[in-house]
Amino acid sequence: MQNPATTAFVSDFAELPATASHGPLRIEYRWVNEAAGNAPIAVFLHEGLGSVAMWRDWPQALCERLGMRGLVYSRPGYGLSTPREHAVKWPVDFMTAQARDILPALFGVLDIDMQARKRMWVIGHSDGGSIALLYAALHPDALAGAVVIAPHIFVEDLSVESIAQTKALYETTDLRSKLSRYHSDVDSAFYGWNDIWLNAAFREWRIVDELAAIKQALLAVQGHDDNYGTMAQIDTIGERVPHAQLVKLDACGHSPHRDAPDALNEAIAAFISRQRR
Repeated sequence: MQNPATTAFVSDFAELPATASHGPLRIEYRWVNEAAGNAPIAVFLHEGLGSVAMWRDWPQALCERLGMRGLVYSRPGYGLSTPREHAVKWPVDFMTAQARDILPALFGVLDIDMQARKRMWVIGHSDGGSIALLYAALHPDALAGAVVIAPHIFVEDLSVESIAQTKALYETTDLRSKLSRYHSDVDSAFYGWNDIWLNAAFREWRIVDELAAIKQALLAVQGHDDNYGTMAQIDTIGERVPHAQLVKLDACGHSPHRDAPDALNEAIAAFISRQRR
């Protein structure tokens, strides 16, 4: 049953059958800018504490600008999707599993065929940006290009310090109450993300070597004032993917779609426009 406080939007749900890598999953999703008809699809991959509702109206506004349809969904453990069981810990390679298994399975259930996937763009923020990079590397023939916003490709001290501070805020301030508007099981969502990022084993996580497999168009965006990652993240992307375009935004933190939406939308629209010529 949908919690009316969780989202201002009406969501649909996709049922993913159990596989060797996961049990049956109920995935919350929403189409935006459906008036675009048979236009290419932009798939939005949310941050570590994100969900369908937490994107607010940015995907709709961007898709209208791009002339695309948009698919927004909540990963398992977030929003109104199947919650993470509280005793279950995300594995170190949890983002790879999302790109390799969950996302293609969702496309299959939603009848997004290979022809549509070849025209598709993946747009990911933070953890979602990392998943977008992994999807582009694992499925090079199943997309037109990727846009990654404040992605992580290795773990920095800054990231761990900020995530530890966020845990303190969650447990001592009204942050938990605020996040509960976006997740049906807010503790499941928060601790699934927080626990893995603060796990000592996760300090060794990195996807730098995987980047070389990315062949399609790639735009990487980072804010100069991001407290969850430094410019080393997208600079390394530029080194490993020479055809990637990098955009560095002034007066912008970890969430460019909230901190600097006009500059971000302009950069994405200009980049995608050039790929269509």
